[in-house]
Amino acid sequence: MDETNDIPELDEAMFAFSQADYQKAVDLLEGILKIYPDQFDALTALSMAYCRLGKLNESVKLGLQAEQIRPHDALVHTNLSLFYVKMGNKEKAEHHGLQAKIASWRSDSGAQAPTTSKGNESNAEDDLKMAAPKTETYKTPSKFPDTPWKK
Repeated sequence: MDETNDIPELDEAMFAFSQADYQKAVDLLEGILKIYPDQFDALTALSMAYCRLGKLNESVKLGLQAEQIRPHDALVHTNLSLFYVKMGNKEKAEHHGLQAKIASWRSDSGAQAPTTSKGNESNAEDDLKMAAPKTETYKTPSKFPDTPWKK
């Protein structure tokens, strides 16, 4: 279950979080996770809410749980790096910081295969076609006027 559109409580929890009502957000998110234990957005939001409440051990536990669901997600590793920094564990913070960078590079490089209008993967030859030259919409003059100021 990873569809956030089906969980109205998630919107309410995120609103509570945005209003700095972290305890209300925790209560709502824990309720969601009782029903949907692998709901990624709820896990990451709850881990951050616990962090804001100063409960770093819970934050790390939930962050690692989210990492099991999406091991190459930049947000997961960014959050884990933050939690470990706050705990004073420089080695793990640097590790997850590096993993966050790697994950962002993966997403920036277009890791998803290009698709055609039918939704199938496109042919590699189609991706490598040269651009056709643009048709000339005006005629370049064969001779330019004299420019005495350049002499």
